[in-house]
Amino acid sequence: MRPKVFSLLTVILSVSLLAGAQSTDAANSSTQDTEKPPQQPLSGDFAVDNPDAKKVPQGVILVKGAVPSASDASIPVPETGNVTEKVYTNQYFGMTYPFPADWRQKYAGPPPSDTGYYVLTQIEPSKTFTGPNRGTILVSAQDLFFGYTPARNALELVNAKRGRLNADYKVEQQPTEVKIAGRTFYRMDYMSPVAELHWYTLTTQIRCHSVEFMLTSGDTKLLESLVQGIDKARLSEENAPVCVKNYATGENILQKVDPVLTDRKFNPIPVRIIIDRYGKVKHVHVISSFPEQAKIITDALLQWEFKPYKKNGEPVEIETGIMFGNARMPTRTATSMKD
Repeated sequence: MRPKVFSLLTVILSVSLLAGAQSTDAANSSTQDTEKPPQQPLSGDFAVDNPDAKKVPQGVILVKGAVPSASDASIPVPETGNVTEKVYTNQYFGMTYPFPADWRQKYAGPPPSDTGYYVLTQIEPSKTFTGPNRGTILVSAQDLFFGYTPARNALELVNAKRGRLNADYKVEQQPTEVKIAGRTFYRMDYMSPVAELHWYTLTTQIRCHSVEFMLTSGDTKLLESLVQGIDKARLSEENAPVCVKNYATGENILQKVDPVLTDRKFNPIPVRIIIDRYGKVKHVHVISSFPEQAKIITDALLQWEFKPYKKNGEPVEIETGIMFGNARMPTRTATSMKD
């Protein structure tokens, strides 16, 4: 009789545990805050505490990819924007963007690419949204020092994008200069007749970056209201360093220590530095690299010295870019794109 009793107790215990787990899941589902993006899964030594953790398949080795880093956490960089009370804030771009009350941030951006492209935030309607059609707002930035398509300014980048659109898309508004939030933007609208979707893009230039708001929906009335909403945004370069391309070259450099990369030498490593009014390197922002590369490059750059940059006869703080590693060669130029 004992084996039968033991089996019966095992079955009862298993059913009880299963029911408890299901009721817990249901409770968690009913109380989840739909306005908040899902929490990132735990990692490292704490991964065992994550009930949703997935095991790595046998024979697979995970290697940490390239990530950004900075020599001084007190100086803002493009990837450190955040959302608080329905307002996206990015101190690097001097940006505050209050998005509609019935919208939410769906995703914060991934690490920037090795061409200096940033996804700053993606915003979508929340569950309380009552409009007939939905849409998305994608805010991104492209560093004009390192982009795969060379461009001297935001307009050239917009024209390059226009030239890359294939025949499946219909341009509804050619790149046009408009004033939004007290700044010059370049607006371009296009759509896909097959997908019945419209894209309204609004692009401006801040600190040698092309900053773009991409609005997507099948509802043009919704898109126009979103365009009007961007007028409430604030974008400012006030107190930002002067942006100077290719300053870290030639006779501008008074003292230089070359970083020696002993491993992983072949990935592009874009770096921005801030040089103070005395020619000293004040800040190093490694946009995309492996951690050991970032340390070697940062330690070297902090020893560089430059001729002070002068504006109107006075030395000023500047920001410039340097590419280390294996720089990719662009296959096209913005000025050669078809308008």
